[in-house]
Order: sequence, then structure tokens, then C-alpha cells
Amino acid sequence: MKPRLLRLQKSSKESACGIGVELGTAGPGFTSTSPEEDIFMVCMSSGEPAYICLPIVSLSPHTDILNFCANNYLGLSSHPQVVEAGIEALKKYGAGLSSVRFICDIHKDLEQKLSQIYEREDCILYASCFDANAGPFEVLLGPDDAVLSDELNHASIIDGIRLCRAKRFRYKYMDLNDLETQLKESQSSRLRLVVTDGVFSMDGDMAPLKRICDLAEEYGAMVFIDECHATGFMGPRGTDELLGVMDRVHIVKSTLGKALGGAAGGYTVGPKPLVDLLRQRSHPYLFSNSLPPPVVGCATWAVELLASNEIAQFRNKMTEAGFTISGSDHPICPVMLGDARLASLMADDMLKLGVYVIGFSYPVISAAHTDQDIDRAVDVFIQTGRKHGVLS
Repeated sequence: MKPRLLRLQKSSKESACGIGVELGTAGPGFTSTSPEEDIFMVCMSSGEPAYICLPIVSLSPHTDILNFCANNYLGLSSHPQVVEAGIEALKKYGAGLSSVRFICDIHKDLEQKLSQIYEREDCILYASCFDANAGPFEVLLGPDDAVLSDELNHASIIDGIRLCRAKRFRYKYMDLNDLETQLKESQSSRLRLVVTDGVFSMDGDMAPLKRICDLAEEYGAMVFIDECHATGFMGPRGTDELLGVMDRVHIVKSTLGKALGGAAGGYTVGPKPLVDLLRQRSHPYLFSNSLPPPVVGCATWAVELLASNEIAQFRNKMTEAGFTISGSDHPICPVMLGDARLASLMADDMLKLGVYVIGFSYPVISAAHTDQDIDRAVDVFIQTGRKHGVLS
């Protein structure tokens, strides 16, 4: 069994080389489609991607490895009720509806549940989470408006903003003084929208939403947050709930592809007039096939399920062992090594020991991992860290 990885992403921090471990369910190794294919790791050095090609690591066909590389935060992708809901939807509606979203209606129940969870007026589903960020900005903002975006927002936000004709302002990473400066400079705009990740996907840092909302209200701006790395377990509805600003955030966008079943799809919740406008003018919604019924069935069940997390256990044990763990109290747990090649070598050795990690992103804690899984991962980190001189 030959695992392979082709997931590439650019880091935000200088010299932020680190092992990528996302805590997920234990399962079989990842099968390569060709015996010649290698594992590709991406590590960061001085803010630039370093593409490292590693040799294939052969595993026994019967060997299970712990998957620490997924955003399956709540472990719901293999939850029996979630899986059964997908099977029932497949039997009832088929593999797909062969139509764009606005001419089919089995998705309405999921949209209603999501809007109720977020205590917003309405919700619109998209075929992908990327589409959910490609849709709103072009529709909402015109040449007389302004959008103020954190410089380390997700690529889908950046690309979505590029589609609109609004004036663009980029403020420094979570820098509230710079945000205020940009708000002052954009005061002549008709409408202003402050856009931020609720939790930043590479570093696990939580946006200072309370102060962002304070500034937005002071200068008459709206607030848009991306909750892909928060929905379901931070709050648990999201960072706006956790930080007590649900009634001050105007638009929330998130995903079904991480904590909520891990399949596919994204959505936007907010005021009904906004959602009505998106249904009429948002191109990714109007011109993309609707989410497949099995995905809708799985996600509908997932939004109703609760979960726990083991974040503190992993962070504490790794820190006690001598590793440097960055970020805030979030499932993304950056294990900072500072060297691209070292990160790749450690990831290679950890895979041989049955723990699948990546040398570019960071550990993500999932409810699917048992205490024993986390202990095993920490032990493998310690073993490989000592081998490569990271720990004494």
C-alpha cells in the first residue's frame, strides 16, 4: 500500500516550517494510483513554499495508520447515522439531480436547519465551499463600495474579492490599528465590508471579532466572517458565538466539507434580502449543479450531532515533551520546526511508524481520536523528534 499526497498550500509566517498533523479517524493507508508515484510534501521556508518530493513509503496491505491530516474535526464523516442518511438519500433521489440548484428543492430542509443554527434569516447552499466565497462579493459590492480584507484570509476569499468591482483594502494580519486606518481611508465609500476568517486555517489563530465589530460599528461597516475552521466545535456554532458577537456579524460563510460530515459543499447565511439577491445573481449558484442528494442527506444529519474535542490533551503533552506549539486553543496545532527538510524527514519517519502527518500544515484535533490515538501520535512525535535532534 503506497500513500501519496498532492495537497499544496502556502504558509503565512516566515520560517514557519512545520509538521502537518490533523487528527482524524484511524483507517487504512492511502493507495497510490501508480507504483511510480511519490509522496509530495510542502513545507515553508521564509514565507515561500518548498516542494519536497519524498520516496514512496511501503506499508503492509493490512497495516492501519492514524490519519492526522484531515479536517474531520468532529469525526462525523464515518458516523453511522451520517452514513446511513447518505445511503437513504441515494436510494430515494439517486446519485445526483442533474440540474442547477435553483430548479430543485430537496436542499431546503438543510438550508432551513443551517439558518436556524446560526440564528440568521436565511441560508443559501453552494456546490463547493470555494463557490460560497466566489458568490457574494461580486453581487453585493459595486464600484462605489469598499472591501477591507485581512492579508492572510483564505485563497477563496481573495479570489472572490477579485471578482468584484469594489475598492480593495488589505489590512495587516489581525492588526486592528491597521484595520482602523483602512476604515478611515475608505470613509467616502457607499458600503464597506470587513472580511476575515473566524479562525485562520494555517496558524489556528482566532480573529479578534469583538474588536473588529467595535470598529465596524464605529465606522459604519458590515462584517463578513469565514467559519470553515470553526463551525461545529468553536462555540459550537462558530467564533461569533464563542466571542459573543453573533448579533453583530452580518454575513457568515462556512463549509459542509470539514466538521459537518466532510463530504462537500458550502453555504452563506445572513439577512433574507441578501440571500434572495444571491439566489438571483450569484453565478456559482445559478450555473453549477446542485449538491448530490447523498451529500445533502449526510450533512443534514451532521448538523444535528454534537461532539467533543481533545485539543488540550494533544497540546499539553506535546509542549511537555519539548515541542513548540503555536496558535490559540484550536484544533489546528502548529508544531514549529523551522526547517523545511527537517519537517519532511520527520513526516516520512512518522508515516513508517503508523502516524500520517504532512510537512506543511499543522496538527488538527478531531473528536474521532481516542486518548490512546493522541498518546500514540505524541509518542511518535517524540521518537522522531529525538532522532532528528529536535528534542534532546
